[in-house]
Amino acid sequence: MVVSKRPSIKDVAARAGVSMATVSRVLSGDYPVSAQTRERVEKAVRELDYVVNAHARALHGVTAKVVALVVAEVTTPFFARIAAGVEEMASQTHRLCLICTTHADPDRELEVVRLMREQRADAVILAGGVVENDDYRERMRQYAKGLEDAGSCLVLCARPSLGPDFPGITVDYENTGGAHAAVTHLLTAGHRRILMIAGPDRLTTSDHRVTGYRSALAGYGVPFDPALVSHGPWDREGGYRRMRAILDQGTLDFTGIFAGNDGVAAGVLEALREDGKRVPEDFSLVGYDDTPSARDFDPPLTSVLVPQEELGRTAVKLATQRSSGSRREHVMLGTHLVVRKSVRPLH
Repeated sequence: MVVSKRPSIKDVAARAGVSMATVSRVLSGDYPVSAQTRERVEKAVRELDYVVNAHARALHGVTAKVVALVVAEVTTPFFARIAAGVEEMASQTHRLCLICTTHADPDRELEVVRLMREQRADAVILAGGVVENDDYRERMRQYAKGLEDAGSCLVLCARPSLGPDFPGITVDYENTGGAHAAVTHLLTAGHRRILMIAGPDRLTTSDHRVTGYRSALAGYGVPFDPALVSHGPWDREGGYRRMRAILDQGTLDFTGIFAGNDGVAAGVLEALREDGKRVPEDFSLVGYDDTPSARDFDPPLTSVLVPQEELGRTAVKLATQRSSGSRREHVMLGTHLVVRKSVRPLH
């Protein structure tokens, strides 16, 4: 059997009538090449079906045109929209976007980072909240330094900064401020007993929203009551089960509800309806994230808009900008409250 020879960079150069160095420059995209020359080389690549050897590129210190997005899972709108932003900017910069899930397993996260370092990916983007401790902080610094040494970059996306000396990029959003705005909206409407159906305890994203909840109460002189904060799974089922349990207790001494995200808000609304309670007539409800479904709630849900797609786009943009030298930056994006019809004034 005759095995056809895989075309080489030499074959591409011969077909395009240029040097192998010129072909390399066109393929790397890091050197100025005339439009006419680039067109000839790209045509030769297509005609020969030439595929770049990733291992050879790595030996020559060339980064792959790849950005890796690492998330706990991709079924929630929050991560899906960040992924959409990452993919959009990766496509605009002619890079491949790889999405990897960890199911919140730190060892899996480490495995992905190591693999992307070996492949000399342009960037590894770790998205979403985490449980912060000394081990996490040390692990992140090792990740970032290792990727930086390999010519790549670590980006913490929708995660808190690890300080000005962190050897990577942080793209975060005003998480605490958004929660403060949500609870202030309820307080302004006259609510003083406000239940918070929060996310998991010690998860950074959830904890920062609880911080915003508490700061808003303090701003109105309302004492913090830990009995009004419920921690648990951050999904519709978690919201439903916790609201159902609170309703079954029969001690409904609150008038407003702040759900840790819109999925939780959906579960809360389902439990209230089962119990014959109405929003906003009996309880006012505010969510977080402003997912596309928020406007389809009945009534439409007041929620905090998080620029998830912009988080993803900004992460890729900063990570792939080599002209600025060392890629060590911290960017904070804003949030704002989108007011709809799920809150009723008490006065």
